[in-house]
Parts: sequence; C-alpha cells; structure tokens
Amino acid sequence: MKNKTAIIQLLKFGIVGVSNTLLTAITIWLLLKQLHFSDYLANVIGYIVGLINSFVWNRKWTFESKTKVSDTIYKFIGIFGICYLVQLGNLYLLLHFTNIDSYLSQLLSIGVYTILNFGMNKYYTFKN
Repeated sequence: MKNKTAIIQLLKFGIVGVSNTLLTAITIWLLLKQLHFSDYLANVIGYIVGLINSFVWNRKWTFESKTKVSDTIYKFIGIFGICYLVQLGNLYLLLHFTNIDSYLSQLLSIGVYTILNFGMNKYYTFKN
C-alpha cells in the first residue's frame, strides 16, 4: 500500500510541477516579452506566482497534508529559497557567459529549479 501511495504522490507532484512550470513560464514570458520587465524582475515575480500555486496544490492535493500550514510552510519556503538561489545563479551564468536567448535561459533555469525542488520537498518538506 505504501508503494501505491508513493506512486500516486509522485504522479500528482509531476502534474502540479508541470502546471506550475507552465504558470511560471507564462508569467515570466508575459512580463519579459509583453510588458518589458527586466529579466530578474520577471523571474522573481514568476517564481512568487509559482511558489504560491505549488504550495497550495502540493499541500492539499499531492500530499493531502493534515498538519497545520505553519508546520510545512516554513520548510517549503526555505526549500524554495535554496532552489530559487541555485536557479538564479544558473540564470546569471547563462545570461552573462553564453549567447543563449534570455527566455531560453529562463526555461533552462526552470529545469534546474524543478529537479532540485522535487527532491528536497519529497524528502524533507512533506516527508511522512
């Protein structure tokens, strides 16, 4: 039964992750390409939108957490902070040391963030 639950959680986390990545990417694109925000401001706002979306859906749907919000939100925000700084560093490197388009650099950085965030949330934030 534990394996079945873990597989279902993994699938749900994947669905939330994909929808969250799309939401973050679309937000960044709109801010960057349509509203002409700076790369970094678009990135920060996009990730804040994603952070809120991710916490709500993973807490309620993926892991069906019954604990108080305060018991998980600080861990979740801490993990977000670590993952965000890693992806922001990656974005900086791509923007300043490659000729990769700024939006493609954003997408590549999202990939770095997503992989790191999944592992840390699975094994720390929402660990049973």
